[in-house]
Amino acid sequence: MHVDMGSLTETLFESEMFGHVKGAFTDAKENRSGRFETASGGTLFLDEISNLSLYMQSKLLSVLQKREITPVGSNKAIPVDIRLISATNKDLRQMIAENLFREDLMFRLNTIEIHIPPLREREGDIERIVQYFVSFYAKKYEKPLTRLNSRAIDKLNQYGWPGNVRELQHTVEKAVILSEGNILKPEDFILSPVDFQTASVSNQQTLAEIEKQAIQNALSNNQGSVLKASRELGLARQTLYNKIVKYGL
Repeated sequence: MHVDMGSLTETLFESEMFGHVKGAFTDAKENRSGRFETASGGTLFLDEISNLSLYMQSKLLSVLQKREITPVGSNKAIPVDIRLISATNKDLRQMIAENLFREDLMFRLNTIEIHIPPLREREGDIERIVQYFVSFYAKKYEKPLTRLNSRAIDKLNQYGWPGNVRELQHTVEKAVILSEGNILKPEDFILSPVDFQTASVSNQQTLAEIEKQAIQNALSNNQGSVLKASRELGLARQTLYNKIVKYGL
């Protein structure tokens, strides 16, 4: 079971992780098992563990030490047996030095440590990851994409990827959305640090709506300049102009 720790607030943490009983708080209309109890007998993956506040860290440490949880509103402890995996992209030792992370919790979590090098140090992995995301987003957006040309791969390999795999994923998604052929070329990949708000889109949006929104954002970012917007989007100026006419922008 996967839990994004960055999405949990202090007020929801105990209920989400340890569960609650009916009547424990206003909206507690029935008993609810927490993530620890649900994952008991299996694996619990705590992603972005460094986002926990010191208060939540203390609660987590207590559970790991006792190997039992107490649901909110209950006084009955429930034993749990899990394999715990946690992940972070931050330096926990530096956070400990700055009093932002509990040293005893890190020692409890850090039985086996696996360091995954950043994407910029894994050039051989980039092409395989890109091919996966191209296939995924081509299917999602019903685009007839088949492959990338070699110059596109070279461009992606030469980029530093400060945002690692998440940045690569969003870059590929943008390229697929805005592509017009069945081969992705270097100019289809936008690698400059721009505010592209269509990286994550609603499932209810159509491809045309996504593309229109991306063009509106680019024009707004560049005070209506078609030339500058075309550079930001990685499109030929005439192609962008045709799309502006198409969407009545």
